[in-house]
Amino acid sequence: MIDGGRPAAGQTKRYAQKREAILDAAARHFNARGIRGTALNDVGGSVGLMPNSITYYYRRKEDLAAACYVSTIAWHEALLAETAASADPPRRLSAFLAAYFRDLAAIEIGARPPQVRLTDMRALPEPQSAMVYAAYNAFFRQARTAFFPEAAFPGLDRDALNARTHLVISVVHTVRAWIDRYEAADYPRVGERVADLLLRGLAGPESRWSGDAPDPVTAPADPTEPFLRAATALINAEGYRGASVEKISARLSVTKGSFYHHNDNKDDLIAQCFARTFEILRREQEAAEAAGGSGWMRITACARALMRHQVSERGPLLRCTAVGALPDSLRAEIPLTMRRLWERLAFPIGDGIADGSIRAIDPSIAAQVVSSMIDAASDLDRWCEVEGAHAADVFARPLFVGVYAPAG
Repeated sequence: MIDGGRPAAGQTKRYAQKREAILDAAARHFNARGIRGTALNDVGGSVGLMPNSITYYYRRKEDLAAACYVSTIAWHEALLAETAASADPPRRLSAFLAAYFRDLAAIEIGARPPQVRLTDMRALPEPQSAMVYAAYNAFFRQARTAFFPEAAFPGLDRDALNARTHLVISVVHTVRAWIDRYEAADYPRVGERVADLLLRGLAGPESRWSGDAPDPVTAPADPTEPFLRAATALINAEGYRGASVEKISARLSVTKGSFYHHNDNKDDLIAQCFARTFEILRREQEAAEAAGGSGWMRITACARALMRHQVSERGPLLRCTAVGALPDSLRAEIPLTMRRLWERLAFPIGDGIADGSIRAIDPSIAAQVVSSMIDAASDLDRWCEVEGAHAADVFARPLFVGVYAPAG
């Protein structure tokens, strides 16, 4: 049981209502500022509680965060349960996505309570993280069984099934980073297009997946590169505030003095981490464009190169969710640049539709879905064992040709 100050059996109706109000307010704060950027007092003030009164309901911020995550995971499980009537995996996936976008629209207009985004879970310490990850892993297994049951896909091993499940769930989670550009009334239409992309892929009638991955574009040597890689990995795992100077130094087995010899301060290093990710995205996108060919050839070449970077020793890229917990000094330009760079993927997709190498799809939504796949590759190793050279075949190919396509 999450330590919330009172056992469930002793709750009054008013007490339970207040706890629900706290969870709703906490979800909004955690979505805006991350776990480490939110204080219990911030949440308490949103529901009219004195600074220390919130501890009557949740003694620690981590307990409150864990309760929010468990609530959101339970929401996903309830959506999965809605699909149980269908025995066909593709129909289950379509039904799940329809229900998910339906609920997102209801949340947007205030008809349903908010749900915390499942993007900051790694910032939780023990013992709360163990409980939340146990709940998430159980949901992951339910999703794999619902969407990719082993008996229905004898040609795919457990790693391949896990990779496709991770792909689908990652696309679902990342939707919340870009869905706000649409009217709530249009969320179901967006959901239909996301489902169509996952089920049928992007390939035109004559397009075929190539397993040849171009080598990542090399960058000039930079003595701060080890610090940038270490800080990037920590930000992805624990957010801006979790990536402390001490943790970055410890990851590299250097002293804080060595850190400050190479870096002026943490904020400058974090800004450089984003600049490094942006430069890698630009280089690989421009290299794919320079290589020419159809829109299909250019978008798949770009995706394969970025995938190879993600799983190499030069990776990872900063995840799109990293912008959520930035300090105010970095919150203006960085999210905008991140969004613009990922949306550039719509250009080769649109060109591919025009030249026939990509079927008729929504280029803007397709760019978001492709970027979600590339973004999620940074923690692909958590779900499956795959060699770097074959990561794109296991993880990217199912998106481009359809998640229910047989193994290539």
